Amino acid sequence: MKPVLYDALKQLRDHIPRLADSLKIGNDESIRSWQDIVDAKLLSRFAPDFPMVAAICGGGSSGKSTLFNSLVREPVAPTGGTAGLNRRVLFSIPAARAGQTQLLADLARPFQAELQPLQDSAQLTTPGEPLYALNQSALNNLILLDTPDFDTGAQGAYTNRETTRMALEASDILIYVFTNSNYNNRDNTDFIARMLTGIGMRKCFLVYRVYPNFTRQEVHDHAMTVARGIYGDQANQFLLGVYRTDEDNQVAAGRQFMKLTPLEKGDPEFSTALASIDGAALRFELYGSILSDVIQQAAQVTNQSKISRDELQLYLDALQMAQSHSVQEALKHFPMDRVMRRFAQIWARTDPPHVKFMRRTGNVIEFPLKMLLGAAGWAREQLLPEGRDPTPAKEFVKKLDEDLATAVTKMNYQAVSSQISVSGSLRDPIAGKMAEIIENIRAARHLDKAQPPTAAPSGEGPARTLLVDAHPVVRSAQEELRARDFKSILQTILAEKDNIVAITRDMEKDLEKLADHFRSKMGLWRKINQTFWAFLNVLPATVAVTYVLSTGDPVGAAGIKVKLAGLFGAKDLYALFAIPVTTGLKSADRKQIEEMLTPIVQTWLNHKLNTVQQLFEANITGAILTSARQNLEDANGLISASESLMTALTHQAKGAEI
Repeated sequence: MKPVLYDALKQLRDHIPRLADSLKIGNDESIRSWQDIVDAKLLSRFAPDFPMVAAICGGGSSGKSTLFNSLVREPVAPTGGTAGLNRRVLFSIPAARAGQTQLLADLARPFQAELQPLQDSAQLTTPGEPLYALNQSALNNLILLDTPDFDTGAQGAYTNRETTRMALEASDILIYVFTNSNYNNRDNTDFIARMLTGIGMRKCFLVYRVYPNFTRQEVHDHAMTVARGIYGDQANQFLLGVYRTDEDNQVAAGRQFMKLTPLEKGDPEFSTALASIDGAALRFELYGSILSDVIQQAAQVTNQSKISRDELQLYLDALQMAQSHSVQEALKHFPMDRVMRRFAQIWARTDPPHVKFMRRTGNVIEFPLKMLLGAAGWAREQLLPEGRDPTPAKEFVKKLDEDLATAVTKMNYQAVSSQISVSGSLRDPIAGKMAEIIENIRAARHLDKAQPPTAAPSGEGPARTLLVDAHPVVRSAQEELRARDFKSILQTILAEKDNIVAITRDMEKDLEKLADHFRSKMGLWRKINQTFWAFLNVLPATVAVTYVLSTGDPVGAAGIKVKLAGLFGAKDLYALFAIPVTTGLKSADRKQIEEMLTPIVQTWLNHKLNTVQQLFEANITGAILTSARQNLEDANGLISASESLMTALTHQAKGAEI
């Protein structure tokens, strides 16, 4: 595997568990199992410098340990004529790799134990954990395993078969040693075949310990019997070579090493054949199917994550919409007197000099002033000195307490519930977006039995009520909120009502901008009795405003629908206020009054919505919103990165890159 793709596999191994955790999906055990497969069978083996591992295996007294000693050129493993003498796996590791602790850990992973150094060859005669010995042979990129006899025992009760299975799993190739007495032992070859079927088909060298008088054809025929016993009809595909070693008393006595001869003329010496194997390509061929499975499982987790991500986004949208509605409910009443009087003060203060002069002389105030003497007198009594914030009416403060308490109660209930219920018009872009997400999620999960959103007539036009499940990501934050004392939450928010009703400096700046905007649309010498703008400009400002407030006919109250910026960043909310219109004004004048009042109401509401929203998030929804947003951000990044990594690795698994 190319280094860039190896790094991609390492990153994917890190991303998938984090992705599953960020969205609380999947079974923890299955994710850990996936990680273990990546660690044990892919990352360790696909490392660019990982050596080739060859396991020497075979039946009892076939000469495995003798061959092992011969290849490492040192009498490390005990040898003799007693079957089952060695009971442990012994690794022979090049001395140049002695300090590579991660390599030792990766080699021992199938045994679920740590490799311990061999202190005495007698250790190998007792069962236990695998051991290793360093060698000084020329095979610096080869690790050899000496394995116990797998046919020691009787009547199917074999002593070392599980140890042999783990040794085969730790290997890249096999060196199968056999003799004339066991070459046609189907129990032995069937065992190897079953093991390879389970862990992957390792290729193999066959070493036949044979009498010198055996012909080449006899050796070939017996070797193919073994090969077909292990690999069946695919024997030629997996056979790396056949070597013979003739019986020799000096070798049997341990005074000489085995001499291996290739069966086919032109084949290399055995050590050369071992050294010439392309371990990277061989491992990719061996583990390619495992890599494909790993990618497929990662893709399944990623697809589940996309669905869960959409569900989390849906929940976040629903919670924000519910909060938008609750914030709006907390501000159902508008302190008309207070805000309009403050605007009147700003308007009068920012009058151009010639208008202030006209007001002082009274030259232009004739009939309109006489008509409004009663209202003007009341207005002058109510006019506060410039710079003071008018005191809110007691009735408004009482209503604010009631509205806040109701809104806080509803919002807290929505935040801790297992479902959020939100309503919106079919024309509402946010409600439409949420309904679309729900349908996409259902299609992805094939949830035919899920109930559709309920539809009920409410408000203006068709409406729908959406029920959205709380996402597992926010459960911890919900539990913390449930554990808090609700009365304390309520009192904390109610204690901030002065901040809610206050006319802040930022709000005054917006009202000043609004006054400038109004003037930019006015003509100075418009007829006084034709437009409200001229009427407002020449009369004391509070007289005109008070005229609107004090002479309004409740029966003829006009509804002003104010469009607001919602918490989604889209204008998804509307506030409806009943504003009294004046008796005797023409419809054009009423329209102009509404045009003036609407932006003033909107300015106040946008400031107060933000204030109440901050209170709600500080005391109720903040931790839940933060958890949802942070996990969404993490999930989006991990999904995008994982998909890119899987695309690169899929080409690798298909053999496009090796």
